Order: sequence, then structure tokens, then C-alpha cells
Amino acid sequence: MGRLKDIVIDCRRAPTLARFWASLMDGYAVRAYDEAEIARLASLGLSPESDPNVAVDGPGPTLFFQEVPESKVAKNRLHLDIEVRDRPAEVERLTADGATVFAQFDSWTVLQDPEGNEFCLTDPH
Repeated sequence: MGRLKDIVIDCRRAPTLARFWASLMDGYAVRAYDEAEIARLASLGLSPESDPNVAVDGPGPTLFFQEVPESKVAKNRLHLDIEVRDRPAEVERLTADGATVFAQFDSWTVLQDPEGNEFCLTDPH
């Protein structure tokens, strides 16, 4: 038997999308860059702001954002549901940060992150 360790999300701009998702969930933050990692990136001509692979750590699985050359072209086959205390307030905050509302229902809202990846905000059960 296995256990869920990481969730990997393909994207166009890993640092930007990682920050968006880190701000979405309690207890999550973009993984800090230590001196060794900054030196490794520099040797590749990169920096934390141009890193094509960014991790977001928290109390659950790590989210990894990896840059890919192709754009998203269809509906996600998998999405995350995020439970929030005040859905209208979170929808307002996230749309100000670049999300868009895709659909509204009685107890959840379907949104798209700044790159068009779907996710749902749900009311507490």
C-alpha cells in the first residue's frame, strides 16, 4: 500500500503560482531557499524568482509546481477541494489575487487559479 506524498501541478510560472496556492491554504508556505539551493540555481542561471520547480509545504501533502512548455487546454481531470470558514470572503480575496469564479453552488464555488487550474472552495461540513 502507498500513501499520498506530493501533488504536482504543471504550470507556466512556478514561483507565481506557488505563491498563489501558498496563500490559499492555512499552514502552507513556499519552501524556503537555503544558500546551497540558491547557489545551485545560480549555477544554472536561475534564481528563486525564475525557479522552474517550486515546492509549497504544509501540514498535508507537499504541492510541487513544475513549469511545462504547453498551456492548459481542457478541464482538469483532478482538482482540489479547499474547505473554508467564510466562502464569500475567500472568493473575494482570491479573485483579487488573480483567481476567477467558474461556477457557484449552494455549498461550494468552483474557481480557476491564475493559470486556469480548477479548484473548489467548500463550506465546512
